[in-house]
Amino acid sequence: MGRVGAGGTAREAAAGSLLLLLLLLAQPPPAAARNSKESALGSSLSEHGCPSSHGETGDSVAMAASTKAGLVSEHFSQAPQKLSFYSWYGSTRLFHFRVPPDTVLLRWLLHVSQGGPSCTDVEITVHFRYGAPPVINPLGTSFPDNTLSHASFHIRTSLSTMLLGNTSVNISHPAPGDWFLVAHLPPSSQKIQVKGFVPTCAYIFQPDMLVMRVVEVSILEPDVPLPQTLLSNPSYLKIFVPEYTQELRLELQGCASSVSPGCPVRLTAGATTLPRNFQRVLTCTGLTPLCYLLLSSPPWGRWLQVTIESLAEPHVTVGFTAKAAFTACRPWSVTFHHLIQNNPNQTYDTTAIQLSQSAAHWDLGMSSRVDGGPFCLLNYPVLREDTDVVSVHFQPLNGAFVLVHSNMPSVMQLRLDTGMDSGGSFIIVLKANKTEVTNGTLVAACVNAASPFLSFNMSLNCTTAFFQGYPMFLSASSHMANLIIPYPETDNWYLSLQLVCPESPEDCEQAVVRVETILYLVPCLNDCGPYGQCLLLRRYGYLYAGCSCKAGWRGWSCTDNSTAQTVAQQRAAALLLTLSNLMFLAPIAISLHRSFLVEASVYFYTMFFSTFYHACDQPGEAVLCILSYDTLQYCDFLGSGASTWVTILCMARLKTILKQVLLVLGTLVIAMSLQMDRRGIWNLMGPCVFAFVIMASMWIYRCGHRRQCYPTSWQRWVFYLLPGISMASIGIAMYTSMMTSDNYYYTHSIWHILLAGSAAFLLPPREEKAGSWACLQKFPCHYQICRNDRDDLYTVT
Repeated sequence: MGRVGAGGTAREAAAGSLLLLLLLLAQPPPAAARNSKESALGSSLSEHGCPSSHGETGDSVAMAASTKAGLVSEHFSQAPQKLSFYSWYGSTRLFHFRVPPDTVLLRWLLHVSQGGPSCTDVEITVHFRYGAPPVINPLGTSFPDNTLSHASFHIRTSLSTMLLGNTSVNISHPAPGDWFLVAHLPPSSQKIQVKGFVPTCAYIFQPDMLVMRVVEVSILEPDVPLPQTLLSNPSYLKIFVPEYTQELRLELQGCASSVSPGCPVRLTAGATTLPRNFQRVLTCTGLTPLCYLLLSSPPWGRWLQVTIESLAEPHVTVGFTAKAAFTACRPWSVTFHHLIQNNPNQTYDTTAIQLSQSAAHWDLGMSSRVDGGPFCLLNYPVLREDTDVVSVHFQPLNGAFVLVHSNMPSVMQLRLDTGMDSGGSFIIVLKANKTEVTNGTLVAACVNAASPFLSFNMSLNCTTAFFQGYPMFLSASSHMANLIIPYPETDNWYLSLQLVCPESPEDCEQAVVRVETILYLVPCLNDCGPYGQCLLLRRYGYLYAGCSCKAGWRGWSCTDNSTAQTVAQQRAAALLLTLSNLMFLAPIAISLHRSFLVEASVYFYTMFFSTFYHACDQPGEAVLCILSYDTLQYCDFLGSGASTWVTILCMARLKTILKQVLLVLGTLVIAMSLQMDRRGIWNLMGPCVFAFVIMASMWIYRCGHRRQCYPTSWQRWVFYLLPGISMASIGIAMYTSMMTSDNYYYTHSIWHILLAGSAAFLLPPREEKAGSWACLQKFPCHYQICRNDRDDLYTVT
């Protein structure tokens, strides 16, 4: 059985990787993967991008083949990505590789680099899976009921270890096809970081895949003996398994070594998959010359890899003859043609179709043999309907019902092999008629990939040759069963159903049960519920989905309520965040009283959109959106920046025309910067700092011109400026360093109050020549609404 391992050594330059490739080709591949140091590398593989059909970048460099072992090596790589601290699946970084056929050894080289002044030694976790993205649970949350949540294969290593050397993961005899890597940092803290305000560290991760594949592979044909001789190198065989293969028998005949009796060989069938591996290993060490391996329900319609290695001493020859034999079965396929033949006058009502089908196929199923041999299954053709991105609906061609008998399984083939179906959740729901399932009967169902489970009479464990299936049962006490498979593997899946009577088998002889099947693939289960948002993620051309949860809900589908807020808490939080904006009524009233109409308009704009943005930002029941969320968020950010901008310019006491120009230009610059990066703190703070420089320059000029401090009144400093500056400083400190996910509703509400309160305190007094609503009371000229007759440089405030 193939094994996996991880290790690290001294970091080497890119040229060193090519040297390692040459060292790899100079010796035979190890039988299994292992932990290894790069300096003692026995094999080194590399991949630079998956095939172009999967959107991966990079090139594939084929190295010279080793004539002794018949091996070639290829190197693939992908563009590096910046790692993030884990909060949900979207914070991970996904890498998609394609392993070529006939690969005997695979190695991932994991590179990491850092950049930034605040880098610390953190733990980096990398998950591996074949066929679909890994299903991970770093937060230890609960999954929905009946959801498969097998632990993924992963390695954890510190940043310092990875910086010292390239950590590697080796896999022998990997399954060809899609492989996925997911990397992330530890779970994120509850602290809300303001982008650009504090120094951050960039952790850059890049995997390289190196593969060694064999070019001398012998084709093992059914019932055709294939002589083989082993010395030091393994013998690589492969055999094509056709559809409807019930059993495969691999035999080693006439096996003997040149120096001792017995058969010192090890036969490995199948390929390594992660997180679970079902390779079959047969060790032939006995004195009998015949050694065989039976594989029940091997993967249909694909090549099966077989590796035979010598266990004898070096330079000892082992000879044998390999032979493969199939046991095939004939499927009876349910089609409309048969239904019409059996009841040509019957209308196509779903129930009538099922009843006519019952009569038609029961006799055929009971007949033990027809011309070609026994029937092994009742095949139900399935309609696949693609409804949207990562959304598929499956339905039997003859309706939603499947007839389940006791003499043979009813099988449905569910094609999830397009390469774009593994990024969602596969949901299977089975329902039985209550009157048809009695106390002594049981409907057993198995969900398997690659091949169906057909041995219900011998076992109910749903295990095929290389896959552990998922059982489902319908009984008199439970008439419905459901199964949720997140990120199903890219393959043909099979649903097998059969009627069994564990206590009295005679009760099942004449029984037939109609089972309703509901089969569909969706991006997210229940669209992540009322407290989550289903988001489609993209890695080049590959699409997959994840749930982003709110209101303290967590989990794969936002169903874990261990830290969830109650409805009362949600409503209280919504009221805090929205009603706290009413504090802006104070600066609005003061601005109107002092004839600052532009400032009052900006404060009203900020209050309005901040209120409705936070009303829309709430999850669950306490949510109200008058516009799209993105529009409300943009307007809220724009209002906050513009409010600060107009307040500081108003304090500068500029000439009217200059003030109006700066108000318009500053607002336009803030709007542009928000479009560039809405979360960047300096996109807002930059214009505000510029306004502060203008205000400070004007104040310093007045101080020097008048030879006294400006403003001149100590009451203005003590009762207005100092409280306003203190409130603004506390608000900025709280906004940038004190907010967490738990206290956001309180701290952000206080931020609203402090921002509005500081504006009310910092607004300057009314100009001496301007009365209340002066602009509306008199019109000194025909072309100008308001005009100051005196330069405000000489105004004492």
